[in-house]
Amino acid sequence: MTETTTPAATEARLAGVPDWGDRPTNRDLTLEPRTGTGIDVTGAPAEFVEYDFPGVEVGTAEYPEGPTGVTVLHLPAGARLAIDARGGAIGMSNGFEYFAHAICLTGGSVYGLSAGSGVADELRARGGNRGAVDDLKLVSTAVIYDYSARDTAVYPDAPLGRAATRAAAHGRVPVGRVGAGATASAGKIDYARTELTGQGAAFGQIGHVKVLVVTVPNPVGVIVDRDGEVVRGNYDVVTGERRRLEPDYVEAIARSQAPRAERGNTTLTAVITNVRLSDRELVHFGRQVHSSMNRGIQPFHTALDGDTLFALTTDEVDLTPHIPAEDDDAPVNSIAVGALASELAWDAILRAAR
Repeated sequence: MTETTTPAATEARLAGVPDWGDRPTNRDLTLEPRTGTGIDVTGAPAEFVEYDFPGVEVGTAEYPEGPTGVTVLHLPAGARLAIDARGGAIGMSNGFEYFAHAICLTGGSVYGLSAGSGVADELRARGGNRGAVDDLKLVSTAVIYDYSARDTAVYPDAPLGRAATRAAAHGRVPVGRVGAGATASAGKIDYARTELTGQGAAFGQIGHVKVLVVTVPNPVGVIVDRDGEVVRGNYDVVTGERRRLEPDYVEAIARSQAPRAERGNTTLTAVITNVRLSDRELVHFGRQVHSSMNRGIQPFHTALDGDTLFALTTDEVDLTPHIPAEDDDAPVNSIAVGALASELAWDAILRAAR
């Protein structure tokens, strides 16, 4: 690949801008299935986010030559699940919208869905390969298209999914360019202005209430901090500046030019709480948190994104034990924990953009 040596390009490289140079087009890429050799199980990445949520384990594994990877959130006892999927390019399999033993987030687009079968294989083997209904292990998988920021078409497969499951442990979430976030990117109005992101996480606890968020932002939009500044994406290598996509679109419309954006975008998120929520509350909890992420990713849920959020609860803490779960007053529980989770989701997005 062509190496650019201008000061602006050097700064861009340090900021996480891929070197597009002589990269082949997506049509030139040849898919390379793996047999499980060369797996890099993340044992000591540069950074972690620590959390204290017994019953929730997180593991990652990568194919460094991609680079691409898998992130697995394993819940040995299971958790109730609701899914909020938005945008025009959703890639998901086995969306069990009631219960989950594991969530698999992966690169590789539709081919990466095979990683989820590896997660299921590992959990089935741990359970003695039993096939009774109560013994089934439910794994929901969602993918990002990460080929746009690399010049290989290596994709996560079942052996990599199994490796990430075996690496899953309690207490620390690997963050940065690991797992499903190994080659995630943002601000894809033009590939030449795209920047790499990664995997982010955040954990919060108030009293007995716990919330863990893990996210892989790979949007067409840019990452925005709480001061309204763009911190990742739409990077001009000449000026060294970043800006929102809206001015580019306004300018294109004013000049009667066709607006542009690159395909291959999706943000994946898992948010887990221990607060008891009814089925209806859990659905709205997921929607509330997913909608809030528009503050940190702009624009979000576009026709070229496949944003998917998995909302889970382990039902261990009852905020309002005197109110039946389906009572009209009960939804305030989801609003309250949703407010906490929404801020943590923004923290996780920003952590991925470092």
